[in-house]
Amino acid sequence: MQIVIVGAGPTGLYLATTLARRGHRVAVIDRDPGPPRSGPWRRRGVMQFEHAHTFRGPVVDLLRKDMPELLDRLLATGASIPVTPDSRPAALLCRRSTFETTMRAVAAGRPGVDVVTGHVDRTVHDGARVRGVYVDRRRVTADLVLDASGRASRFSAEIRPRAIGEPCGVAYVTRQYRLRPGTDDPPTNSPIGLSLSFARYFAVAFLHDAGTFSITIAHDGRDPRVRDLRHAHVFDSVVRRIPRLRQWIDVAVSEPTTPVLPGGRLHNGYRGQCDQRGALATPGMISVGDAVCTTTPLAGRGVTLALAQASRLTAIIDDHGADVDSAAREFDAWCASAIRPWFDDHRHADADRLRRWAGGDVDLTRTLPSDLIVAAGAVDDRVRRGAEPYARMDALPDTLAAVEPLARGVYASGWRPAAAEGPVDLGEVCDASAAA
Repeated sequence: MQIVIVGAGPTGLYLATTLARRGHRVAVIDRDPGPPRSGPWRRRGVMQFEHAHTFRGPVVDLLRKDMPELLDRLLATGASIPVTPDSRPAALLCRRSTFETTMRAVAAGRPGVDVVTGHVDRTVHDGARVRGVYVDRRRVTADLVLDASGRASRFSAEIRPRAIGEPCGVAYVTRQYRLRPGTDDPPTNSPIGLSLSFARYFAVAFLHDAGTFSITIAHDGRDPRVRDLRHAHVFDSVVRRIPRLRQWIDVAVSEPTTPVLPGGRLHNGYRGQCDQRGALATPGMISVGDAVCTTTPLAGRGVTLALAQASRLTAIIDDHGADVDSAAREFDAWCASAIRPWFDDHRHADADRLRRWAGGDVDLTRTLPSDLIVAAGAVDDRVRRGAEPYARMDALPDTLAAVEPLARGVYASGWRPAAAEGPVDLGEVCDASAAA
């Protein structure tokens, strides 16, 4: 088949590679011309490009299966794969910019893949069917169009079903640093780096490739004083007041490589392939990746869910061949059972976290959110063992139901997760730092 993929992010590039390997002719269309020959790549329209990313263990497994050459190149450039006690990949430590730059080079070098720079204006229709797209007003026909253009896609917005979801209630700011030569990694408490939870915000140091790391502070965005975190002197002042993070930005240990990068509005969103009547909304086109599901980045599941979709869609297209409508229906049903549960899980957990950040206690009259169930594993080993498959994304969120009563008992005893040492009132510290 002749396949057009709109969007050259990780989802589109992964699909281009896997589909071309199976003999399809693939054109990947993206408005960004790609990395320049020299200097940094300023990825247009991709706010999260320079922000911290967690590539979870399943991403490594998917790349080993479908893009092993990409994994080899990433490791050669300084990415690393920490492993779990049972020798499974825990994560891929890598910047999003490194990941996407390398992925684009691998995909573009694959026979059968043509990466085209251009703006997709709208779809080409033959009656009720999508038959291609207009790229800068030029008609490009295809047997199948794959929409991998992300949550905020414009070219397909009017012809797709309405999304469900809402803002996840989190704002965040990030700054990247590089360790000085000969410096060891600062202390960590997880495979990705150092994760600290406070009463009303999070602070995380993410290890990346080639001696780089990011520090991210996430909060609910309600206190206007916290907006001053976008200023470098305020951001660094706050980080220095967090004892376990202070060492990370010591001038003898590291140096900043970016300004402070504020994050945009974050959503939990889900949008399938079918309309309210259950009919395909866009026959001839299948949406995939963030165009189907977005979740709060606090859990780092975005790329994992997107590549899982791409891998499954490739297998479904293999099975159905030129019958793209049957492929779309099967993919929609698979997403409803394998992807939407993560969306529902985030909606519940995010809403409850916002309530607790506003001063609420653990609510034992309702089903506990997933983050509290996982946290209870720190004091009940039965909860820890039962939650591990969910935490690794080996099992869907509903598997936590088996240990939810045990976690509920932990909280009923009066136990609460201890807040990390550091400022309690983030706005107060930002205010003082801005005035200094």
